[in-house]
Amino acid sequence: MAAAERDGPGQGRQSPVTGPGERLALNGMGSFEWDLDAGTLALDEAGMAVFDLEPGEFDGTPEGLGLRIPAKDGTRLADTVVAVLENGEETYGAYFTVQRRDGRDQWTHTQGRVLRDGTAHPYRIVGIVRDATGELAQATLLRKLETARAQQTTIVQRTTEALSRAVTVDDVTAALTGAGALERLGADGLALGLVEGGTIKMIALSGETLEILGERNLTRLDGSLPLSHAVLTRQARFVTSLTALGEEFPLLREYLARIQYDAAAYLPLIAQAKAIGGLVLFYRRRSEFSPEERNLCLGLAGIVAQSLQRALLFDQEREFATGLQAAMLPRRIPEITGGEIAVRYHSAWSGREVGGDWYDVIALPRDRVGIVVGDVQGHDTHAAAIMGQLRIALRAYAGEGHPPSTVLARASRFLAELDTERFATCMYAQVDLETGGVRAVRAGHIGPLIRHTDGRTGWPNVRGGLPLGLASVFAQEEFPETRLDLVPGETLVLCTDGLVEEPGTAITQGMEALAHAVRSGPQGAGALADHLLDRLWERWGSGDDVALLVLRRAPDPGTHRAPRIHQYVHQADPEGLSEARYALRQALRDWGMPDLADDVELAAGELLVNALLHTDGGAVLTMEVLPEPVRRIRLWVKDRSSVWPRRRSPGEAATTGRGLLLVDALATHWGVESRGDGKAVWCEFDATGGPRGGW
Repeated sequence: MAAAERDGPGQGRQSPVTGPGERLALNGMGSFEWDLDAGTLALDEAGMAVFDLEPGEFDGTPEGLGLRIPAKDGTRLADTVVAVLENGEETYGAYFTVQRRDGRDQWTHTQGRVLRDGTAHPYRIVGIVRDATGELAQATLLRKLETARAQQTTIVQRTTEALSRAVTVDDVTAALTGAGALERLGADGLALGLVEGGTIKMIALSGETLEILGERNLTRLDGSLPLSHAVLTRQARFVTSLTALGEEFPLLREYLARIQYDAAAYLPLIAQAKAIGGLVLFYRRRSEFSPEERNLCLGLAGIVAQSLQRALLFDQEREFATGLQAAMLPRRIPEITGGEIAVRYHSAWSGREVGGDWYDVIALPRDRVGIVVGDVQGHDTHAAAIMGQLRIALRAYAGEGHPPSTVLARASRFLAELDTERFATCMYAQVDLETGGVRAVRAGHIGPLIRHTDGRTGWPNVRGGLPLGLASVFAQEEFPETRLDLVPGETLVLCTDGLVEEPGTAITQGMEALAHAVRSGPQGAGALADHLLDRLWERWGSGDDVALLVLRRAPDPGTHRAPRIHQYVHQADPEGLSEARYALRQALRDWGMPDLADDVELAAGELLVNALLHTDGGAVLTMEVLPEPVRRIRLWVKDRSSVWPRRRSPGEAATTGRGLLLVDALATHWGVESRGDGKAVWCEFDATGGPRGGW
């Protein structure tokens, strides 16, 4: 027995002395010496073991290591050595793989020192090699754990951020199923259900092949399916074999063959100690759920549950608020003759309360109609309550037959007498669709927009007064009327500022956007109203209530034998005259009478200029074909002045006064007729080329 073995415990056992080679070998290291001039490489016994080489397999050259080092790693290692030698460096280190004879890849590390002579010429490299598999395996595991933690943190942060902006249940489902949502959740598929009574209603599905789960939109909350079981027991379930799950839940079997997933997490959604729904996250190529992954899924379920709880409460409050708002708006719009009306109301998405915007359509005596949009200050139930009272009062005053100025003055006094500090803006107009006459007044509100028959739009200058309520407080209950003409086929648009205004931008920008949308929109009143809300209400962020009223006077094209066109020329519209002349020439060409275009244009221009210069307002131009008894063209220019024109005899030096002389010379007949609160000057042109004459 050796001395070391004979010594008992505590008797000062002496260990044999180990040499440097043995110490390296005990630590899985070997050494090498590379003669650069001779091209030989010497490995000690431990180094041979690192490369898994037998003495007869190694020829003592660097190329001989190619038996164990893959070509790609060998090239990379050679490049490292060459760079060190060329740069004059003294040491290097590198990792590479060694393919052992049992087929296992072994990570290996080498570290060498370059020996140089007095001229700095490298002649030898001395170094060590060692098995680094365990070292890199541990580092790889740590990197994987760190990556997993970072990924889980990112998933929680991104999901929380996306759901923080969700207000309604629809917002929550959009955040969970929209673009990039599954990637954000770290899943391949998703199903979300809400508890409704004794059932679970699926409200969101996302992921390939999951649409088939929509076939069971409602399922009983009886535990017969894994999601309902998780909700009932309030226990999450992590499944790595859906096939095995089908054995436990037979109702699930018919779907398993059609959904292409390997694993799933069934998560109850608990909020305020109550199960409000369930969430399923589906995965592909997953065979296990680590403790960290389970905690991540549970955390995601908690975030979704809290967001859904807030959204459900918001939707309930909103449903109540919008129901209250709807109860205060007119239940139906009266039918009108000679046109069509469409009304729309949208409440703001950004608040829970109702607002003070409203619209109304009021049947008036003598087949007229009153149209109104308004906005009570504030965005709460108090504003809505005041709106309801003010709408009824204004309707009553209008129904009594008062002129528009009186209607708003009385409505202002009514609001001022209420126990409130709120005021209201309003736009009110009485419309006679038979004649096209409009009597408009406004109280601190945006004016109307008119789309003409040729597609042009304009904001007529409607004079206004102070907002309702304030006008009475400051004793300025004056609401001057503005007379407008709505020719057949033209459209009148009234709205509240929510359709044209966005905080931080000028209202003129929204007004220009509205005018553009009206120009490009469809002809029908209802279709145009939907078009405007789709384009503008969502464009401005839906941050305010919107009341919208669209009235279109029925077109009057005449008949096939007696066609007719109408054109309104505004007094302040410089393009109106040229547009009117173009419309006349185009119509005469379409009617097969282009030879009359020059005479008709000249006469129309003279009559329009007279109306625009000598009256206070615009003019309505009408041209029609009169087929009986002789086919002829009749031109009408209607204005709101009761003063009749008179034909004068200007001197040679006069620059005006020749308009009616030109009309008399060009037309076969002309004349003047009274038309309600104005007159119409007309002239006729014989399409057969008959004689011309006076009136």
